[in-house]
Amino acid sequence: MTTEKIDLDQVRQNITAVDEALLKLLAERRALSLQVVKSKVQTQKAIRDSYRETLLLQNLTEKGKKLKLKPDYVNQVYRLIIEDSVELQQDYLLQLDNPELKSAEYKIAYLGSKGSYSHAAVEKYLASINGGLIDLGCDSFNGIFAAVEDKKADLGVIPIENTSSGSINEVYDLLQTTRLKIVDELFIPVKHNLLVACKTSPDQIRTIYAHHQPIAQCSDFLSEFENVKLEVMDSTSSALEAVKNLNDPSVAVLGSAEAGKHYGLESIQADVANQKDNQTRFIVVARESVNVPFQCAAKTSLILAVGQRPGALVDALMIFKKHDINMCKLESRPIKGRPWEEMFYIDVTENIASEAMQAAIKELKANTTDFTELGCYLNRASQTQQ
Repeated sequence: MTTEKIDLDQVRQNITAVDEALLKLLAERRALSLQVVKSKVQTQKAIRDSYRETLLLQNLTEKGKKLKLKPDYVNQVYRLIIEDSVELQQDYLLQLDNPELKSAEYKIAYLGSKGSYSHAAVEKYLASINGGLIDLGCDSFNGIFAAVEDKKADLGVIPIENTSSGSINEVYDLLQTTRLKIVDELFIPVKHNLLVACKTSPDQIRTIYAHHQPIAQCSDFLSEFENVKLEVMDSTSSALEAVKNLNDPSVAVLGSAEAGKHYGLESIQADVANQKDNQTRFIVVARESVNVPFQCAAKTSLILAVGQRPGALVDALMIFKKHDINMCKLESRPIKGRPWEEMFYIDVTENIASEAMQAAIKELKANTTDFTELGCYLNRASQTQQ
């Protein structure tokens, strides 16, 4: 049986041509999405239309079957495209309502330096506002808040919780006393690797450098090592720098593969986190709040204390139920100087300017001992959950 000889180089050239055509079509679709949002400005329609999205996915899946494309493949690809379109439209409306969020150079305070997960979050935020970065790495969460409060930075980007290790208590404690407002949130996928500076193997490792968050997120993996010392660093980037400088086959660091490349490190074991779907939520803080258009999914963050009266917290939370407001986060932290009393951090999926939210806030202020509005911002979780 004779078969036609295939020119591999030509096939690869054809694939490259198709990929470039796909990129142009994706750019064209994004441009059309901007036309859609400009129309919605005039009609005041909501950005998200879940019913239309469902019909669109069903229609594309059926058409894909005729082209011998697997339904899951079509579904995954178009969910990403739809999420990008929603994010593009929301960012457009946000900048329309907040002209100060213009394409400019922003001085942003964050933990560590290039190569840290915080730096990846900064880059993602800047992409959403078409901004440039004036780098301001900090060695502590307190330093980030202080830099923005003292006008040394325009914005601060801070991790606040992780799907594996949970809430970052130090950040919640700092939110109790800050004058800053939360103006955005970001979700960064975290894929920890065991990185080294020179040729070695996992059984040769005697010391692992890492920030305490990756250590908590990779506890199952780390428990497999015997007689290994953990060196806790103030940021992932400082841990990467230390291992690069040591250039020792008995030393490794926990970090992303991308960060490893930046520092000339090689991964000897990938995806070592306890959870494979590991994400960190970051908040963006500024001195002034932003206005979130009603057409966008919004989230509002509050801090309140209710004293020590029996049932006081339940009474406060029932106010949200009364006004049909969904609470998506409740975190408690001790109040400094007030033993056995807790401050409650609350996130709700409601625009702070809505009638329901304003009515709820009025009642909450009358039924709490302390009340602070931390900010209203785009609900990015509504995109990641679709």
